[in-house]
Amino acid sequence: MVGFVIVSHSEQLARSVVELTALMAPDARIAPAGGLEDGGFGTSFEKIQAAIESVYSDDGVLVLMDMGSAVMTTEMVIETFEGQKVEMVDCPLVEGAVVATIDAVGGMNFEEIKAALALVGTQKKF
Repeated sequence: MVGFVIVSHSEQLARSVVELTALMAPDARIAPAGGLEDGGFGTSFEKIQAAIESVYSDDGVLVLMDMGSAVMTTEMVIETFEGQKVEMVDCPLVEGAVVATIDAVGGMNFEEIKAALALVGTQKKF
């Protein structure tokens, strides 16, 4: 099953997104990587790397980020996984995480989930 990592400047936000996805896709492979090691706001190379390793399988890992340095730090981390199926996706963080985990538990593969996530930001909420 495809794994997911939620990267945020806030540890609490990343954990909350993971908690929300567990309500709808409790068997999903998903890990938070939020905040700095001291609990402050920011992004941590080491936290992102450890989160990817914790959910990695041959099915791959998709990483969803909030903004700014979360994107830049994730890009640097992904470079260390050269040759492995680890990619970032550009989509709304919360909605994307919910859609992705439900799709993964439902049996969709890496490419199918990426395609579905490309549409998440285009869907109207009302």
